[in-house]
Amino acid sequence: MEYLHRHIEDIVRDSEKTFKCVLLTGARQNGKSTLLKKLFPEKKYVPIDDTFIEQQANENPNLFMMLNPPPAFYDEVQRAPDLFRFIKIKCDETNEKGLFCLSGSQPLELMEKASESLAGRVSILELSGLSLREIQSSTFTDPFLPTLEYIQKRNESAKQPENIWEIIHRGSYPEIQDKSISWSIFYSSYIKTYLERDVRSLSAVQDLNDFRRFMVAVAARTGQMLNYANIADEIGKDAGTIRNWISILEASGIIYILEPYTPSVLKRAIKTPKIYFRDTGLAAYLTRWLTPETLANGAMSGHMFETYVITEILKSYANRGIDYKYFVSYYRGKDKKKIRKNGVEKEVDSEIDLIIEENGILYPIEIKQSAKVTADETSAFTVLDKVVEKRRGTGGLICMCPQPGMLRENVFQIPVWYI
Repeated sequence: MEYLHRHIEDIVRDSEKTFKCVLLTGARQNGKSTLLKKLFPEKKYVPIDDTFIEQQANENPNLFMMLNPPPAFYDEVQRAPDLFRFIKIKCDETNEKGLFCLSGSQPLELMEKASESLAGRVSILELSGLSLREIQSSTFTDPFLPTLEYIQKRNESAKQPENIWEIIHRGSYPEIQDKSISWSIFYSSYIKTYLERDVRSLSAVQDLNDFRRFMVAVAARTGQMLNYANIADEIGKDAGTIRNWISILEASGIIYILEPYTPSVLKRAIKTPKIYFRDTGLAAYLTRWLTPETLANGAMSGHMFETYVITEILKSYANRGIDYKYFVSYYRGKDKKKIRKNGVEKEVDSEIDLIIEENGILYPIEIKQSAKVTADETSAFTVLDKVVEKRRGTGGLICMCPQPGMLRENVFQIPVWYI
């Protein structure tokens, strides 16, 4: 398969020139090894997920470092956690930059160890699955914001895909973009490898079949508020076990936990986070939506569309080396608003699907899979006006509309392929 250029490549190159180490994290099969080999072919490649090499690195890390000195690329470095201390020692022996490239498929765990051992010496970057921009070979790399300036720039390169649901269903792993590869066989193998390698290494899970059932239960809830007790009841486990297993999915890059926006002034804000699968293809496979057509017309279509939009927005930040975790959130409040659906008026909680904060400005975003949307669907945006220390910026309603446009004075409708 032909190499697909990644938008984070320039950030990785710049980091390698600036720091002694570059640590590239992300889920299994996102293309970390391929990218680093492509960018730095001169560095010795050391695959620590090889059983023999892993044993060497864990039993005698000092000797391992002597046999594999910099410049080197240590792949799946989390399998030898004691190496971080010896990498630090080697970094402190010289002022030379670009000594080590490191990769690993356990982002949160890796970042904790790297930040403890390599503070000031390492650039930590996240490689996500392929974005729509990358799949389309677009050169546009600006992080998404629902502003006029962004939309005007995006106008120059935005390209409507023939069928967005085919892309959502196919998923974002680089290997699966090869249409000759069976979708079901790929994800079946992916789950098997993930369970047997990452899950076993992260936690003492006694029964991998139970964990697989747990993954199915979580996938069925993508785009929804995280309810530990509800999942526990479904699979017959206690809530403590579910919390632990959720942390495993998060640590290995399978899910993203979106925290609620709860400033003190919004007293009716709900403080429960939402959960999103980072790959919609994997979520569709686990929940048995086997074709793009059944997914688009099925009961999960709204939540799956929202999951896709959220992950695409996060990719636009990760691909610029931006740690987005602390400036994205969502809002849901107990203050009710009236909506009309199928000719029936009813009251629902106020909700803003995503809030992006930048320079003290809050940009609210609503997500709808419909092609026809109305300004009323963004009425919850005004709740942000109560946050006096922040300013509400322009908002966006991301949907399947054919062209961007204005819904009201400060709210745009934005096609999903403009992200």
